[in-house]
Amino acid sequence: MTIEIKTSTLEPVRNTFAHIEKRFGDKPATRYQEATYDVQAETNFHYRPLWQPEHELNDVSRTALVMNDWYAFKDPRQFYYGTYVQQRAKMQEAAENSYAFFEKRNLASHLSESARADVIRYLLPLRHLEHAANLNNMYGTAYGYGTAITQALLYDGMDRLGIAQYLSRMGLILDGNSGDALVEAKQLWMDAPIWQGVRALCEETLVTKDWFELFLAQDLVIDTLVNELFYNQLDQKLVANGGQDIAMLLEFMQDWSKDTSRWVDAVLKVAAAESEQNKTLLAQWIETWRGKAAEAFAPVAEEMLGSDALTEALAVLDKRVAKAGIQ
Repeated sequence: MTIEIKTSTLEPVRNTFAHIEKRFGDKPATRYQEATYDVQAETNFHYRPLWQPEHELNDVSRTALVMNDWYAFKDPRQFYYGTYVQQRAKMQEAAENSYAFFEKRNLASHLSESARADVIRYLLPLRHLEHAANLNNMYGTAYGYGTAITQALLYDGMDRLGIAQYLSRMGLILDGNSGDALVEAKQLWMDAPIWQGVRALCEETLVTKDWFELFLAQDLVIDTLVNELFYNQLDQKLVANGGQDIAMLLEFMQDWSKDTSRWVDAVLKVAAAESEQNKTLLAQWIETWRGKAAEAFAPVAEEMLGSDALTEALAVLDKRVAKAGIQ
């Protein structure tokens, strides 16, 4: 007796959802495509916002930028919730190992007094800036248009809470979990003359109505200067002055900045390529916020690193903008 096993192939009736097929054809879609494209509601709203009756809930007119297709802002990282969580979990695991190693070996006790003072005076106050960055990105999530960019803004906003928490942990490590370093850093943020320009800049971003302008102000202009001044140049200064162990506590921020810059640059390039009107508008916004940010960071940058530090950071910003085709 012989047993013959036969197999049969079942052809799917369709390969993906109708709205995805309309964009990419009748073929299997990626998880990113299915979780991103045309997800946001566009019709059949039951009411207008009572606080802004001139707008729909999801309304392209909430920004002066004009796009033919708001889903053109594809995230080069292909982040939807699943991939975002997986990637950040790996980064967090590496960061937790670094912080655990730092505490286990009591490396804080080996820091020079000048390095310890620099961390408290220049790094810890940034946790307040990061909370403002969280609010700014969440604003874009709430009022932006198209899931392709609003979900990326949401992930960016949540990242900022993580960075603020890591900065807070740095302070707790330095003061033996007493919280004294964080209290001192907050007092510097509130009262120290070198921080008042940055604090005022954060407050101005919080009342900026155009969400795409706010995206440029926060995620392009301010973040570039913060990364270059504090996580690059200050890191090098600490290494040269007995604070080299702090580098392992800043690695998360450095890796995160490289990762996020890919997305920000891609969005900027797409927006600029859409039309000459967009390019002109983007140039105006960037020039305005570049000037405000340069003025705000000048006192802290000069005291922290010297007169050339801000110039170098602005050069990095200008290079990113020029790469996107904006003069």
